Amino acid sequence: HQFAPKMDAAAAPEKNTRSTHHSDVDSEEFPYLLKQYYERLFPYGKFYRWLSYGNVDKNYFQHREFSFTLKDDIYKRFLSFSNEQEMKDEIIKHCPYKIDLGAVYSTKPRDHKKIKSSEFIPQERELVFDIDMTDYDDLRTCCSGTAICERCWPFMTYAIKVVDAALREDFGFRHLMWVFSGRRGVHCWVCDKRARALSQEARSAVAEYLSIVKGNDQTARKVNIDRNIHPSMQRALQTLKPFFETGMLGQQGQNILSVPEQQEKMLAIIGDDAVAGEVKREWERATSGADMWEMLGVVLRKNPRAKDLARRRNEIILQYTYPRLDVNVSKGLNHLLKCPFVIHPKTGRVCVPIDVRHVDDFNPLVVPTVQDLCREIDEFDSKSGGDPDMKEYKKTSLAPFLSLFEGFLRHLATDNSAVRSATQGEATKMEW
Repeated sequence: HQFAPKMDAAAAPEKNTRSTHHSDVDSEEFPYLLKQYYERLFPYGKFYRWLSYGNVDKNYFQHREFSFTLKDDIYKRFLSFSNEQEMKDEIIKHCPYKIDLGAVYSTKPRDHKKIKSSEFIPQERELVFDIDMTDYDDLRTCCSGTAICERCWPFMTYAIKVVDAALREDFGFRHLMWVFSGRRGVHCWVCDKRARALSQEARSAVAEYLSIVKGNDQTARKVNIDRNIHPSMQRALQTLKPFFETGMLGQQGQNILSVPEQQEKMLAIIGDDAVAGEVKREWERATSGADMWEMLGVVLRKNPRAKDLARRRNEIILQYTYPRLDVNVSKGLNHLLKCPFVIHPKTGRVCVPIDVRHVDDFNPLVVPTVQDLCREIDEFDSKSGGDPDMKEYKKTSLAPFLSLFEGFLRHLATDNSAVRSATQGEATKMEW
Protein backbone atom coordinates (compact mmCIF):
# COMPACT_ATOMS: atom_id res chain seq x y z
CA HIS A 1 0.00 0.00 0.00
CA GLN A 2 1.55 3.28 -1.14
CA PHE A 3 0.33 6.29 0.77
CA ALA A 4 0.49 10.00 0.14
CA PRO A 5 0.43 12.40 3.11
CA LYS A 6 -1.74 15.47 2.99
CA MET A 7 1.02 17.81 1.93
CA ASP A 8 0.68 21.30 0.51
CA ALA A 9 3.48 20.75 -1.97
CA ALA A 10 2.58 19.30 -5.30
CA ALA A 11 3.97 15.92 -6.21
CA ALA A 12 7.54 16.04 -7.43
CA PRO A 13 7.70 16.99 -11.11
CA GLU A 14 8.78 14.53 -13.76
CA LYS A 15 12.54 14.19 -13.79
CA ASN A 16 14.53 16.25 -16.24
CA THR A 17 16.63 13.82 -18.27
CA ARG A 18 17.97 16.29 -20.81
CA SER A 19 21.20 18.12 -20.15
CA THR A 20 20.68 21.59 -18.74
CA HIS A 21 24.03 22.67 -20.16
CA HIS A 22 24.61 24.04 -23.64
CA SER A 23 23.62 20.82 -25.37
CA ASP A 24 23.69 22.48 -28.78
CA VAL A 25 27.48 22.50 -29.26
CA ASP A 26 27.87 22.81 -33.01
CA SER A 27 29.82 19.75 -34.14
CA GLU A 28 31.00 21.62 -37.23
CA GLU A 29 32.10 24.71 -35.33
CA PHE A 30 33.57 22.92 -32.30
CA PRO A 31 36.93 21.86 -33.84
CA TYR A 32 37.58 25.46 -34.92
CA LEU A 33 36.71 26.84 -31.47
CA LEU A 34 38.81 24.17 -29.78
CA LYS A 35 41.79 25.04 -31.95
CA GLN A 36 41.38 28.71 -31.00
CA TYR A 37 41.25 27.74 -27.33
CA TYR A 38 44.41 25.62 -27.47
CA GLU A 39 46.28 28.27 -29.44
CA ARG A 40 45.24 31.30 -27.40
CA LEU A 41 43.97 30.33 -23.94
CA PHE A 42 45.09 26.95 -22.63
CA PRO A 43 47.48 27.63 -19.68
CA TYR A 44 50.54 25.65 -20.85
CA GLY A 45 53.00 27.44 -18.55
CA LYS A 46 50.94 26.95 -15.41
CA PHE A 47 50.14 23.39 -16.45
CA TYR A 48 53.83 22.57 -16.83
CA ARG A 49 54.66 24.17 -13.48
CA TRP A 50 52.03 22.01 -11.84
CA LEU A 51 53.09 18.69 -13.37
CA SER A 52 56.84 19.25 -13.00
CA TYR A 53 56.50 19.88 -9.24
CA GLY A 54 59.45 22.25 -9.06
CA ASN A 55 61.68 19.88 -11.07
CA VAL A 56 62.83 18.23 -7.84
CA ASP A 57 62.93 15.07 -9.94
CA LYS A 58 64.20 16.09 -13.38
CA ASN A 59 62.33 13.20 -15.04
CA TYR A 60 59.00 13.76 -13.31
CA PHE A 61 57.27 15.59 -16.15
CA GLN A 62 58.93 13.53 -18.89
CA HIS A 63 57.72 10.27 -17.31
CA ARG A 64 54.08 11.40 -16.99
CA GLU A 65 51.48 9.68 -19.14
CA PHE A 66 49.16 11.86 -21.20
CA SER A 67 46.23 10.45 -23.14
CA PHE A 68 44.45 12.19 -26.01
CA THR A 69 40.94 11.46 -27.21
CA LEU A 70 40.67 12.90 -30.70
CA LYS A 71 37.70 13.62 -32.92
CA ASP A 72 35.58 10.53 -33.70
CA ASP A 73 36.82 8.87 -30.48
CA ILE A 74 40.31 8.12 -31.74
CA TYR A 75 42.25 7.23 -28.60
CA LYS A 76 45.99 7.77 -28.06
CA ARG A 77 47.51 6.50 -24.81
CA PHE A 78 51.02 6.53 -23.34
CA LEU A 79 51.97 9.91 -24.73
CA SER A 80 54.72 11.86 -22.98
CA PHE A 81 56.62 15.08 -23.57
CA SER A 82 60.13 16.29 -22.89
CA ASN A 83 59.20 19.86 -21.96
CA GLU A 84 56.49 22.51 -21.99
CA GLN A 85 57.04 23.50 -25.62
CA GLU A 86 56.74 19.95 -26.91
CA MET A 87 53.53 19.49 -24.90
CA LYS A 88 52.10 22.69 -26.35
CA ASP A 89 53.10 21.81 -29.91
CA GLU A 90 51.52 18.35 -29.71
CA ILE A 91 48.29 19.58 -28.15
CA ILE A 92 47.88 22.28 -30.80
CA LYS A 93 48.77 19.80 -33.54
CA HIS A 94 46.28 17.13 -32.47
CA CYS A 95 43.61 19.39 -30.96
CA PRO A 96 42.32 16.66 -28.59
CA TYR A 97 38.68 16.65 -27.58
CA LYS A 98 39.80 15.31 -24.22
CA ILE A 99 43.13 15.11 -22.35
CA ASP A 100 43.58 12.61 -19.54
CA LEU A 101 46.47 12.38 -17.11
CA GLY A 102 47.90 9.12 -15.83
CA ALA A 103 50.77 8.09 -13.61
CA VAL A 104 54.44 9.00 -13.53
CA TYR A 105 56.16 5.84 -14.79
CA SER A 106 59.59 4.29 -14.40
CA THR A 107 60.43 5.44 -17.94
CA LYS A 108 58.96 7.71 -20.60
CA PRO A 109 55.51 6.32 -21.48
CA ARG A 110 56.09 6.87 -25.20
CA ASP A 111 59.03 4.42 -24.95
CA HIS A 112 57.08 1.70 -23.13
CA LYS A 113 57.14 -0.68 -26.10
CA LYS A 114 60.95 -0.60 -26.13
CA ILE A 115 61.22 -2.28 -22.72
CA LYS A 116 59.74 -5.30 -20.98
CA SER A 117 56.25 -4.75 -19.63
CA SER A 118 57.52 -5.83 -16.20
CA GLU A 119 59.89 -2.85 -16.25
CA PHE A 120 57.23 -0.30 -17.18
CA ILE A 121 55.89 0.49 -13.72
CA PRO A 122 53.63 3.31 -12.48
CA GLN A 123 55.53 4.90 -9.62
CA GLU A 124 53.60 7.97 -8.51
CA ARG A 125 50.52 10.03 -9.24
CA GLU A 126 48.22 12.43 -7.44
CA LEU A 127 45.64 10.90 -5.14
CA VAL A 128 42.44 11.57 -7.09
CA PHE A 129 38.72 11.42 -6.42
CA ASP A 130 35.82 11.41 -8.85
CA ILE A 131 32.26 12.24 -7.76
CA ASP A 132 29.53 12.00 -10.39
CA MET A 133 25.95 13.24 -10.14
CA THR A 134 24.56 10.08 -11.75
CA ASP A 135 25.46 8.17 -8.57
CA TYR A 136 22.73 10.21 -6.85
CA ASP A 137 19.99 9.36 -9.35
CA ASP A 138 18.17 7.23 -6.78
CA LEU A 139 17.79 10.40 -4.67
CA ARG A 140 17.23 13.09 -7.27
CA THR A 141 13.62 14.08 -7.91
CA CYS A 142 14.55 16.92 -10.28
CA CYS A 143 16.91 15.36 -12.82
CA SER A 144 18.56 12.12 -13.88
CA GLY A 145 21.32 11.01 -16.19
CA THR A 146 23.42 13.83 -17.63
CA ALA A 147 20.99 16.56 -16.60
CA ILE A 148 21.78 18.84 -13.65
CA CYS A 149 20.12 21.89 -12.16
CA GLU A 150 20.51 24.26 -9.23
CA ARG A 151 18.35 21.99 -7.07
CA CYS A 152 20.63 18.95 -7.34
CA TRP A 153 24.06 20.60 -7.66
CA PRO A 154 24.26 20.95 -3.82
CA PHE A 155 24.96 17.20 -3.75
CA MET A 156 28.33 18.13 -5.27
CA THR A 157 28.76 21.21 -3.07
CA TYR A 158 28.39 19.22 0.13
CA ALA A 159 30.44 16.32 -1.20
CA ILE A 160 33.31 18.76 -1.67
CA LYS A 161 32.87 20.12 1.85
CA VAL A 162 32.90 16.68 3.48
CA VAL A 163 35.75 15.13 1.48
CA ASP A 164 37.91 18.26 1.63
CA ALA A 165 37.58 18.44 5.43
CA ALA A 166 38.42 14.74 5.84
CA LEU A 167 41.49 14.91 3.60
CA ARG A 168 42.83 17.99 5.37
CA GLU A 169 41.89 17.24 8.98
CA ASP A 170 42.15 13.45 9.11
CA PHE A 171 45.06 12.91 6.73
CA GLY A 172 46.86 16.25 6.91
CA PHE A 173 46.93 16.88 3.16
CA ARG A 174 47.33 20.54 2.18
CA HIS A 175 47.44 20.83 -1.61
CA LEU A 176 43.98 19.95 -2.89
CA MET A 177 42.63 21.13 -6.22
CA TRP A 178 38.90 20.66 -6.87
CA VAL A 179 37.86 20.78 -10.53
CA PHE A 180 34.48 20.87 -12.27
CA SER A 181 34.26 17.95 -14.69
CA GLY A 182 32.62 20.14 -17.33
CA ARG A 183 29.25 18.44 -17.15
CA ARG A 184 27.83 16.76 -14.04
CA GLY A 185 30.54 16.09 -11.48
CA VAL A 186 33.73 17.11 -9.72
CA HIS A 187 37.28 15.80 -9.42
CA CYS A 188 39.79 16.27 -6.63
CA TRP A 189 43.57 16.22 -7.14
CA VAL A 190 45.59 15.78 -3.93
CA CYS A 191 49.06 16.95 -4.89
CA ASP A 192 51.11 16.68 -1.67
CA LYS A 193 54.37 14.75 -2.12
CA ARG A 194 53.31 12.01 0.28
CA ALA A 195 49.92 11.70 -1.43
CA ARG A 196 51.61 11.20 -4.80
CA ALA A 197 53.87 8.53 -3.32
CA LEU A 198 51.05 6.43 -1.83
CA SER A 199 50.91 2.77 -2.79
CA GLN A 200 47.81 1.28 -4.37
CA GLU A 201 46.97 -0.36 -1.02
CA ALA A 202 47.21 2.97 0.80
CA ARG A 203 45.04 4.69 -1.83
CA SER A 204 42.46 1.95 -1.40
CA ALA A 205 42.51 2.47 2.36
CA VAL A 206 41.90 6.22 2.01
CA ALA A 207 39.10 5.66 -0.50
CA GLU A 208 37.41 3.07 1.71
CA TYR A 209 37.73 5.38 4.74
CA LEU A 210 35.77 7.98 2.78
CA SER A 211 33.12 5.49 1.60
CA ILE A 212 30.46 4.85 4.25
CA VAL A 213 27.42 4.31 2.02
CA LYS A 214 27.58 0.56 1.31
CA GLY A 215 25.35 -1.91 -0.48
CA ASN A 216 23.30 -2.14 -3.68
CA ASP A 217 19.78 -1.39 -4.86
CA GLN A 218 18.44 -4.22 -2.71
CA THR A 219 20.09 -2.89 0.48
CA ALA A 220 17.72 -0.79 2.58
CA ARG A 221 20.11 0.41 5.28
CA LYS A 222 23.40 1.43 3.67
CA VAL A 223 25.03 3.29 6.58
CA ASN A 224 25.81 1.75 9.95
CA ILE A 225 26.87 3.94 12.86
CA ASP A 226 28.55 2.39 15.89
CA ARG A 227 27.53 3.37 19.41
CA ASN A 228 30.73 5.42 19.62
CA ILE A 229 30.46 7.44 16.42
CA HIS A 230 33.75 8.13 14.65
CA PRO A 231 34.83 11.81 14.82
CA SER A 232 35.01 12.03 11.02
CA MET A 233 31.43 10.82 10.74
CA GLN A 234 30.33 13.24 13.47
CA ARG A 235 31.97 16.12 11.61
CA ALA A 236 30.24 15.04 8.38
CA LEU A 237 26.89 14.95 10.16
CA GLN A 238 27.32 18.51 11.40
CA THR A 239 28.05 19.61 7.82
CA LEU A 240 25.32 17.58 6.15
CA LYS A 241 22.39 18.00 8.55
CA PRO A 242 21.43 21.50 7.26
CA PHE A 243 21.61 20.23 3.67
CA PHE A 244 19.40 17.27 4.52
CA GLU A 245 16.78 19.47 6.15
CA THR A 246 16.62 22.00 3.33
CA GLY A 247 18.08 20.29 0.26
CA MET A 248 16.46 16.90 0.77
CA LEU A 249 13.25 17.64 2.70
CA GLY A 250 12.55 21.21 1.59
CA GLN A 251 10.14 22.08 -1.21
CA GLN A 252 12.88 24.14 -2.92
CA GLY A 253 15.20 21.14 -2.77
CA GLN A 254 14.52 17.50 -3.62
CA ASN A 255 11.33 17.43 -1.47
CA ILE A 256 12.07 13.74 -1.28
CA LEU A 257 9.26 12.73 1.06
CA SER A 258 6.67 13.97 -1.42
CA VAL A 259 7.47 10.83 -3.44
CA PRO A 260 5.70 7.67 -2.12
CA GLU A 261 8.52 5.42 -3.32
CA GLN A 262 11.04 7.48 -1.36
CA GLN A 263 8.83 7.34 1.74
CA GLU A 264 8.88 3.54 1.60
CA LYS A 265 12.66 3.51 1.18
CA MET A 266 13.15 5.70 4.24
CA LEU A 267 10.79 3.55 6.33
CA ALA A 268 12.72 0.43 5.29
CA ILE A 269 15.92 1.90 6.75
CA ILE A 270 14.34 1.79 10.23
CA GLY A 271 14.58 -1.99 10.10
CA ASP A 272 11.56 -2.61 12.34
CA ASP A 273 8.18 -3.23 10.71
CA ALA A 274 6.17 -2.25 13.79
CA VAL A 275 8.00 1.05 14.23
CA ALA A 276 7.84 1.76 10.49
CA GLY A 277 4.09 1.09 10.56
CA GLU A 278 3.61 3.58 13.39
CA VAL A 279 5.62 6.22 11.55
CA LYS A 280 3.58 5.54 8.43
CA ARG A 281 0.32 6.17 10.31
CA GLU A 282 1.66 9.41 11.76
CA TRP A 283 2.72 10.59 8.31
CA GLU A 284 -0.87 10.48 7.07
CA ARG A 285 -1.55 13.79 8.82
CA ALA A 286 1.72 15.46 7.76
CA THR A 287 1.68 18.64 5.68
CA SER A 288 5.39 18.86 4.78
CA GLY A 289 8.59 16.89 4.61
CA ALA A 290 9.81 18.69 7.74
CA ASP A 291 6.68 17.49 9.58
CA MET A 292 7.32 13.92 8.49
CA TRP A 293 10.95 14.06 9.60
CA GLU A 294 9.97 15.37 13.04
CA MET A 295 7.25 12.71 13.39
CA LEU A 296 9.77 9.99 12.58
CA GLY A 297 12.02 11.31 15.35
CA VAL A 298 9.19 11.40 17.87
CA VAL A 299 8.20 7.79 17.16
CA LEU A 300 11.79 6.58 17.43
CA ARG A 301 12.41 8.43 20.71
CA LYS A 302 9.33 7.08 22.48
CA ASN A 303 9.88 3.47 21.37
CA PRO A 304 10.98 0.95 24.06
CA ARG A 305 13.96 0.23 21.81
CA ALA A 306 14.83 3.93 21.63
CA LYS A 307 18.50 3.36 22.45
CA ASP A 308 18.87 0.89 19.61
CA LEU A 309 16.93 3.10 17.20
CA ALA A 310 18.53 6.40 18.24
CA ARG A 311 21.15 6.21 15.50
CA ARG A 312 18.66 5.65 12.69
CA ARG A 313 17.97 9.32 11.98
CA ASN A 314 21.68 10.05 11.67
CA GLU A 315 22.13 7.01 9.45
CA ILE A 316 19.32 8.28 7.21
CA ILE A 317 20.95 11.73 6.96
CA LEU A 318 24.27 10.20 5.93
CA GLN A 319 22.70 7.71 3.52
CA TYR A 320 20.90 10.52 1.70
CA THR A 321 23.68 13.11 1.65
CA TYR A 322 27.17 11.59 2.21
CA PRO A 323 29.56 11.76 -0.78
CA ARG A 324 29.42 8.84 -3.19
CA LEU A 325 32.90 8.28 -4.59
CA ASP A 326 33.93 6.26 -7.61
CA VAL A 327 36.36 4.26 -5.48
CA ASN A 328 38.07 2.56 -8.44
CA VAL A 329 39.33 5.92 -9.73
CA SER A 330 41.07 6.57 -6.42
CA LYS A 331 42.48 3.08 -5.94
CA GLY A 332 44.30 2.66 -9.25
CA LEU A 333 47.76 4.17 -9.45
CA ASN A 334 47.58 4.17 -13.25
CA HIS A 335 43.94 5.24 -13.59
CA LEU A 336 43.39 8.06 -16.07
CA LEU A 337 41.50 11.22 -15.10
CA LYS A 338 40.49 14.17 -17.24
CA CYS A 339 42.84 17.07 -16.70
CA PRO A 340 41.81 20.58 -15.65
CA PHE A 341 41.11 23.32 -18.22
CA VAL A 342 40.09 21.02 -21.07
CA ILE A 343 36.76 21.64 -22.82
CA HIS A 344 33.92 19.17 -22.36
CA PRO A 345 32.86 18.31 -25.95
CA LYS A 346 29.18 17.79 -25.05
CA THR A 347 28.63 21.02 -23.09
CA GLY A 348 31.44 23.21 -24.40
CA ARG A 349 32.27 24.18 -20.81
CA VAL A 350 35.79 24.51 -19.42
CA CYS A 351 36.83 22.12 -16.64
CA VAL A 352 37.64 24.95 -14.25
CA PRO A 353 39.00 24.75 -10.69
CA ILE A 354 36.57 25.38 -7.83
CA ASP A 355 37.44 27.67 -4.93
CA VAL A 356 36.63 25.48 -1.93
CA ARG A 357 36.53 28.58 0.30
CA HIS A 358 33.53 29.80 -1.70
CA VAL A 359 32.13 26.47 -2.86
CA ASP A 360 28.56 27.55 -2.09
CA ASP A 361 28.88 30.24 -4.76
CA PHE A 362 29.98 27.91 -7.55
CA ASN A 363 27.32 27.47 -10.25
CA PRO A 364 28.18 24.96 -13.00
CA LEU A 365 25.51 26.42 -15.26
CA VAL A 366 27.40 29.71 -15.66
CA VAL A 367 30.89 28.27 -16.15
CA PRO A 368 32.26 29.76 -19.40
CA THR A 369 32.00 27.80 -22.62
CA VAL A 370 34.54 27.82 -25.41
CA GLN A 371 32.01 29.79 -27.44
CA ASP A 372 31.82 32.41 -24.67
CA LEU A 373 35.60 32.75 -24.47
CA CYS A 374 36.15 33.19 -28.19
CA ARG A 375 33.35 35.74 -28.35
CA GLU A 376 34.75 37.66 -25.34
CA ILE A 377 38.16 37.98 -26.99
CA ASP A 378 36.59 39.26 -30.21
CA GLU A 379 34.41 41.75 -28.31
CA PHE A 380 37.33 43.01 -26.23
CA ASP A 381 39.53 43.49 -29.27
CA SER A 382 36.80 45.25 -31.23
CA LYS A 383 36.21 47.70 -28.39
CA SER A 384 39.84 48.33 -27.46
CA GLY A 385 41.42 48.02 -30.85
CA GLY A 386 43.48 45.09 -29.54
CA ASP A 387 46.33 45.19 -27.05
CA PRO A 388 49.30 43.09 -28.20
CA ASP A 389 50.84 43.15 -24.73
CA MET A 390 47.73 41.90 -22.94
CA LYS A 391 47.42 38.18 -22.34
CA GLU A 392 44.42 36.74 -24.11
CA TYR A 393 42.90 35.07 -21.05
CA LYS A 394 42.67 38.43 -19.27
CA LYS A 395 40.13 39.49 -21.89
CA THR A 396 37.79 36.66 -20.86
CA SER A 397 35.76 35.20 -18.01
CA LEU A 398 38.44 32.49 -17.69
CA ALA A 399 40.69 34.97 -15.85
CA PRO A 400 39.43 34.38 -12.27
CA PHE A 401 39.80 30.62 -12.67
CA LEU A 402 43.39 30.99 -13.87
CA SER A 403 44.05 33.32 -10.94
CA LEU A 404 42.75 30.59 -8.62
CA PHE A 405 45.02 28.04 -10.31
CA GLU A 406 47.98 30.40 -9.92
CA GLY A 407 47.28 30.72 -6.20
CA PHE A 408 47.22 26.95 -5.90
CA LEU A 409 50.58 26.71 -7.69
CA ARG A 410 52.18 29.32 -5.42
CA HIS A 411 51.04 27.41 -2.37
CA LEU A 412 52.28 24.15 -3.89
CA ALA A 413 55.67 25.75 -4.64
CA THR A 414 56.38 26.02 -0.90
CA ASP A 415 55.99 22.25 -0.61
CA ASN A 416 58.19 21.70 -3.68
CA SER A 417 60.90 23.92 -2.15
CA ALA A 418 60.80 21.98 1.10
CA VAL A 419 61.14 18.67 -0.77
CA ARG A 420 64.04 20.09 -2.83
CA SER A 421 65.85 21.28 0.30
CA ALA A 422 65.40 17.91 1.99
CA THR A 423 66.63 16.10 -1.11
CA GLN A 424 69.70 18.33 -1.37
CA GLY A 425 70.36 17.88 2.33
CA GLU A 426 70.34 14.11 1.97
CA ALA A 427 72.68 14.35 -1.03
CA THR A 428 75.10 16.49 0.99
CA LYS A 429 75.12 13.97 3.84
CA MET A 430 75.88 11.16 1.41
CA GLU A 431 78.77 13.12 -0.11
CA TRP A 432 80.14 13.81 3.35
